[in-house]
Order: sequence, then C-alpha cells, then structure tokens
Amino acid sequence: MTGSLLEVIALDVRDAVAAEQGGADRLEVVADMAADGLTPSPETVAAIAAECPLPQMVMLRCDASFTAGADVIGRLSRDAKALAQAGAAGFVFGFLDGAGAVDLAATEALIHAVSPLPWTFHRAVDHAADIQASWRAVRLLPNLATVLTSGSPTGVGEGMSVLRGRADAGDGSIILAGGGLRAAHVPTLLDFGIRAFHVGSAVRAGWSDPVEWRLVRRWRDLVERD
Repeated sequence: MTGSLLEVIALDVRDAVAAEQGGADRLEVVADMAADGLTPSPETVAAIAAECPLPQMVMLRCDASFTAGADVIGRLSRDAKALAQAGAAGFVFGFLDGAGAVDLAATEALIHAVSPLPWTFHRAVDHAADIQASWRAVRLLPNLATVLTSGSPTGVGEGMSVLRGRADAGDGSIILAGGGLRAAHVPTLLDFGIRAFHVGSAVRAGWSDPVEWRLVRRWRDLVERD
C-alpha cells in the first residue's frame, strides 16, 4: 500500500458517492448502525456498484453480538454469495466464542465461504478476553486484508498503547484504525507506522444524516500528512 488508506462507512448510494467525491479509497458497507453495523442487502451493494467505483468491503453480521453458531454461519455464507454477485470486493466479519477467544471454527468457515475474496476481521478483536492472544490468532488466518481495531472496546483514545504494541510487533501493515477515531489521534498513529484509517460518524452529522464529502476530504488530507 502506498500512501494511506481511508475507508468510509456507507449505508447507501448517497454515502458512497460522497465518500468517493471526498477522496476515500474504499467503503465499508453496512446496515443498521444502531446495532453497530449488520449485513446490508444485495440490492444496496448492487446499487452502490452501479454508481460508485470504490471497492466495497461488506459486513457479514446478523446481530450486535460477536458470537455465531453453525446456523448463523450458514446464513452468512449464503448471504456472502449473493453479496459477491452484487459487487462486493471483500467482507468484514469475525467471531468470539463463549470464553471470549477468537472463534476459529466460525471465522475459518466464513473465510472459506468468501474465498478467494479478501476480508477484514472487525472489532471483535478489541472485545476478546485476551487481546494479545486474539491478535496472534487472527494475524495467521488466510486472505486477511486488514484488522479493524481501536485497540480497546472503548475506542482509539483508550487503545493507543495496544495499537502501538501491535505496530511494533510488525502488524502495522494490517491495522485499520477505527472506532472512536478522532483527528487528534492521526499524527500519533502515523508515527506508529499505521497507514489505514476507518471513519463513520466523523464524516456525517449523525447516523440519520448522509456522509458529507467535505468532511471526507478533510480526513483525506489529514491521513496523508506524514
């Protein structure tokens, strides 16, 4: 990756077009941010693909939890096929078991279902019982593009030490910093060697409001400021 990557959450075509206009590199496409992002419809993905060339990383998640039984994985696997046909460039998912460890069986089943497309392990990694152990498990999984992480369940501001530690351990190239990300955090994250950033609420007035391209442009300028 040359330069920095800026990923913007998009709920619909209007968001996607504004993100592109503002200089985003890719989209995370989700539904229902009241539940912290669930699987969108294939119709939404297809509509975005028809109007916006940015790659869509599409959420695969049925509810606000980080757990998934075999029935949920089966449903998400079927959803993934329809979403890939609609234009998804990759997917966003990740699961924990009842003990708070990375659920490798569930995660690997979905990796197989979406193969050969890349995927992002989402912020379940920040909610693991042992964050360092969860990182060790996730970083070895196949076709992993990025790990969406704030370093802490409560956001980037509290997770800086973890993010620095992971970057120092050689994981800077797969960290996608997001979750409570603020402009003031970016210079420090760049100093850590982190070059991928994820924004949602920071580029809109609220979740019921559309993405504002001018706010995206500010972030574009910010993350390029080495």
